[in-house]
Amino acid sequence: MLQSYSPNIEFLGHSDQGGRPDGVQVMLHAGHLYIGHMFSDGITVVDVRDPRAPATVNFIACPPNTRSHHLQVAEGLMLVTNSANIWAMQQYQSQDQYFTQSLADSFTKRQRNFTAGLRIFDLANPASPREIGFCPVEGIGLHRIWWTGGRYAYASCHFDGYTDHILAIFDVADPTNPTLAGTWHMPGMHRDGGEELQARRGKRWALHHMITAGQYGYAAWRDGGFTIHDLSIPTAPRLMSHCLLSPPFAGGSHTPLPLPGRGLCLLADEATSNSCANGLAHTWIFDVHAPENPIPFATLPQPSERDYCAVGGKFGPHNLHENRPGTFQSETLIFATWHNAGVRVFDTTNPFQPREVGHVVPAAPAKLIDIRPGAVPVTQSCDALVTTDGIMYITDTNAGLSILRYLG
Repeated sequence: MLQSYSPNIEFLGHSDQGGRPDGVQVMLHAGHLYIGHMFSDGITVVDVRDPRAPATVNFIACPPNTRSHHLQVAEGLMLVTNSANIWAMQQYQSQDQYFTQSLADSFTKRQRNFTAGLRIFDLANPASPREIGFCPVEGIGLHRIWWTGGRYAYASCHFDGYTDHILAIFDVADPTNPTLAGTWHMPGMHRDGGEELQARRGKRWALHHMITAGQYGYAAWRDGGFTIHDLSIPTAPRLMSHCLLSPPFAGGSHTPLPLPGRGLCLLADEATSNSCANGLAHTWIFDVHAPENPIPFATLPQPSERDYCAVGGKFGPHNLHENRPGTFQSETLIFATWHNAGVRVFDTTNPFQPREVGHVVPAAPAKLIDIRPGAVPVTQSCDALVTTDGIMYITDTNAGLSILRYLG
């Protein structure tokens, strides 16, 4: 079941997720995984109390033409994004159409109904989540979300009148009645307000993800770079700094990972082109001791044991294990998905010279689920969740769930 692995990683199990092997974000609660899908329009529940024998026990379908590929679990609740299934509805002729234009301009085929908003489930019965609340939004909907409990959730969301995803803050104090509590956008993104975005042609400025730590929010804006916000007033973020990386680099900033005890933050730039057509994407290490002046000073090393650009598909970062409460937490050991190069483990004890200390490349998919143009049937490791005892849950765009253990 594995193409390549280091001796400190062992294989435990695999699941095709009930015949829906396309997986994106994965969360764990009470021995059950909740897996959002890129193309299958719903959420799969997998019982992993025995990680060597995972059992798919439920599938929660989305409304028509709607996907829920990102979700968060805390305090016995699951918060789920709802947005248009863009890839199925638009049927882009190339992936560049999605990655190099604002969403408002590229997603034009909205004739079919879809649902946009934040949906909340109760997990009292872990195998059977029960919907208890929904906050609709007017627009294409939510993309990614960050919530580890408490009153406020932070999401990337497209609202009508904006060029692309902006920051949306939701009040979930009453999970049966979640409400929109605040927004923040880059200057120029509010098109209906008469603003004009100053991004270069072919560069997509859009919030992909924000993670909070203490009073600060750290945000990745695709080609729009990296921002840090003061969240002293949680519903009114104040911009402290903005660092633009593209050009000269490829862009695609996807996931920030603050390491607040060290005054550092990682920023993974998503690889968005097949066979490295747009060059290598990097995961940056920023010094954020002075949040008003973040400085990138190193990158995680690129996998080099084979020519992954020649393998096909995407090679480069996608996501990072996010150090969520209740999961494995470290400010030095980093778990990162790397598309066709699988999952990489890095030791950043010396942040100027991070080194790889483990890797695993799960098997290629048996069939292609990815409906995007140019997709090929190779490993495309997507998201990672690591538990306190080193169990790694790894999703793939086509190849299902891999369950592994990092032995250290």
